[in-house]
Amino acid sequence: MKKVLLLAAISFLVPTVILANSIDETIESYMGPVTRFIEATVFFTVPIGDFDVPFVIIWLIVGATFFTVYNNFINIIGFKHALDVVRGQYDKPGSKGEVSHFQALATALSGTVGVGNIAGVAVAVATGGAGATFWMILAGLLGMSSKFVECTLGLKYRKVNADGSVSGGPMYYLSQGLEKRGWKSFGKVLAIIFAIACVGGSFGGGNMLQINQATQQLAAVTGGENSIFNGNGWTFGVFMAIVVGLVILGGIKSIAKVTDKLVPLMVGIYLGAGLIVLGYHFMDIPKAFMMIMEGAFTKNAAFGGFLGVLLMGFRRAAFSNEAGVGSASIAHAAAKTDNPIDEGIVALLEPFIDTVVICTMTALVIIITGNAPDTRMEISGNIAIGLTSKSFTTVMPWFPPVLSVAVILFALSTMISWSYYGLKAWTYLFGETKAMDYTYKLIYCGFIIIGSAISATSVFNLGDAMIFAMCFPNVLGLYFLAPEVRRDLKEYFAKNKKVVK
Repeated sequence: MKKVLLLAAISFLVPTVILANSIDETIESYMGPVTRFIEATVFFTVPIGDFDVPFVIIWLIVGATFFTVYNNFINIIGFKHALDVVRGQYDKPGSKGEVSHFQALATALSGTVGVGNIAGVAVAVATGGAGATFWMILAGLLGMSSKFVECTLGLKYRKVNADGSVSGGPMYYLSQGLEKRGWKSFGKVLAIIFAIACVGGSFGGGNMLQINQATQQLAAVTGGENSIFNGNGWTFGVFMAIVVGLVILGGIKSIAKVTDKLVPLMVGIYLGAGLIVLGYHFMDIPKAFMMIMEGAFTKNAAFGGFLGVLLMGFRRAAFSNEAGVGSASIAHAAAKTDNPIDEGIVALLEPFIDTVVICTMTALVIIITGNAPDTRMEISGNIAIGLTSKSFTTVMPWFPPVLSVAVILFALSTMISWSYYGLKAWTYLFGETKAMDYTYKLIYCGFIIIGSAISATSVFNLGDAMIFAMCFPNVLGLYFLAPEVRRDLKEYFAKNKKVVK
């Protein structure tokens, strides 16, 4: 019955979004000023040398570096143990939670592994040169520590409901954790700011932006201007809304059952194709790494010099793996374990897989096929996807349709995961009732259809800005809560001395 009602509601929305092209300008006129204000606030810049650097990047990287040093390089010493925990070696029957360690990891990964791994990396290489890859990798390694801290706290302060379902994430550890320290009002304000930004981010960057880019890529490989989806993207949006709706109706258990199969599939397809390209150019791999290392410390003004390359690499990594944003802790809070440190250690694998593995693979393919530009370029997301596609087609001419499948799978997985993040933030604000649950899910599916049909840039930019607005209250709270995470980590290692051997 629930599925029938959802399908009926989606069908009701279709006539409205068919007119999306005619309402684009209206949306832009209303949303444009609001978006510009929020973007200017979230992405405000500070001058460093000749560059205006978005403060949000500094905020995330400084936080990641602090948590790495403060926790004795947990991103390195905890790596092997993380693999053991994911494999189930430390599982205990009867632990509270809804999903396994692997399912929690897959759900969180599906929220970060997306179009940015394909298009975003191409933007970094085109703008910052091959050397941006080095700093992207370093930022990914540092981000592992931020994920550890926030996901440890996400599980530690989670709320287990009467029906066995779980609610967790920054909303709970910011409010409850800071309340323990006598800062109840401060914690509550940070939690509310985070929840509002998370809901907005789920509708925009986690939903509309994903389906819009997937629709454009689908149109590009099915005839371009002559594609049946050109001007009729809403039809694909309806299909995706139905798929997402059927998955998210079942809650985190249903989401996890899909993502634990979808993530390995989509990552496998993409990495498999990348390995074919690298295998074909096997003899050129050392040269590619030399270009990366030399470019990382370049003085070449064409790429803005050393600082410009560093910032581009850090920016791409921060925007890709979302370490410090806090979203992943919402998924990890549902894991079946009574030990928060276990889940925090599992979570540190995310930036490694997302940035160090997948983003680096994309960068290597672009560099090794000779498609890294010799001069600095400013390119958009759609052109960036084309650059990545062109790099793969040098070895596999048939690759564009495969890339389209990968883009659609990446978009689908991101939408599924962000629906859960947004739902938990929504119910934190408005109450955990079935009415609020279904209301959010219906609105979310409606935005999928709208996102596939409109081209209102302001809407997509707003959603992206809201996602990164989440990092300000989250990282600020993590600084205050870091001492208890380090204390718990020391106790954990004292009881499990074999973990770090």
